[in-house]
Amino acid sequence: MISLQRWRGWDVRVQDAPLALLLVLASVVPALHDKGTQLGGLPNRPFDALAIAVIALECLPLIVRRKWPLVCLALVSIAFVVDQLQGYHTVGGTALPIALISAGLHLAHHRRTTVIAASAGYVGLAIGLELRGSTEGVAGFVTFYLALAAAWGIGAWLRLSRSAEEERRRHVAAATRVAERTSIARELHDVVTHHVTAMVVQAEAARYLTAAPERLDQTLQAITDTGRRSLTDLRHLLDLLNPDHSPESVGDLRTLVEQTRLAGQPIEFAEEGEAVRDAGSAEAVAYRVVQEALTNALKYAHGNPTNVYVRYGEREITVEVGTEGARSFTAVGGSGRGLAGLRERVGVLGGEFSAGQRDSGFVVHARIPAGNPA
Repeated sequence: MISLQRWRGWDVRVQDAPLALLLVLASVVPALHDKGTQLGGLPNRPFDALAIAVIALECLPLIVRRKWPLVCLALVSIAFVVDQLQGYHTVGGTALPIALISAGLHLAHHRRTTVIAASAGYVGLAIGLELRGSTEGVAGFVTFYLALAAAWGIGAWLRLSRSAEEERRRHVAAATRVAERTSIARELHDVVTHHVTAMVVQAEAARYLTAAPERLDQTLQAITDTGRRSLTDLRHLLDLLNPDHSPESVGDLRTLVEQTRLAGQPIEFAEEGEAVRDAGSAEAVAYRVVQEALTNALKYAHGNPTNVYVRYGEREITVEVGTEGARSFTAVGGSGRGLAGLRERVGVLGGEFSAGQRDSGFVVHARIPAGNPA
């Protein structure tokens, strides 16, 4: 049995062939003779060789109704005119509304010209039927014309709906790409800025330690360790771009604090409570908040005492990082991009974030609801 996916992979002409062949077979069945569309009320005429040709010309063009909709509509219309004028009234006449729907849906150019030409052709058919003694009347002809116009309108509506859906998908894809780029930029900022800042501060301090070989060696070793951690975090970030990668937790807060201390920043660190199992991405966001705050402390308030407080509650994680004597980080040359990224991270989880000047210095505060999926 042919699978749906395989069927959709075939050429559209192959997909449309069964419908055309089905109409041909229905048209030649003796029991269905004179059971097709009857416009004009002309007497029925027995089938002959011309009737077979008319049936073929009415039905077989449906094979190309999506590939060449204008050709299909033209051939089917001509055959329909002959069908009605000769009085065959075959089932193949059903192909005309199908061709109209297909043209309304798939015809990309000359749509107005096609409508005008088809309308003119219909007027000519009505006149020809009247000359042959039609009993349809003006009301009948107008009603049939409106039915054909409705078939075209259905195709046009489907075309507009598809176009709107394609446009929506393009917008969604563009928005998704922007969101992904923003997320990657944010991760790069969080990872690279912290480690590079620590390395720069340590390298600056090493200039003044030439008279103390032991301390110089410790500082250089700290720079090396920081560089290695930076490479590890970058590899982890690249792994996140792999769709087969399973999310992992971020680093340990105590390790982060100790690394910043080695860079020369005095830090008082306190934790209260324990992280819950289903904290979701809240723990990762809390880590990023502390990381960004310590990075800014290193860059703009190096050597000033910094207090880090993290409290794990049943439903939320509270983080507060204060640096004594520090001014606003953006006021001393910072871009504020890191803080803006933190505000967005916390906001996505439904939490609260603030960063600003207080009496004791600059304080970063975040309340992050726990239990949200990463």
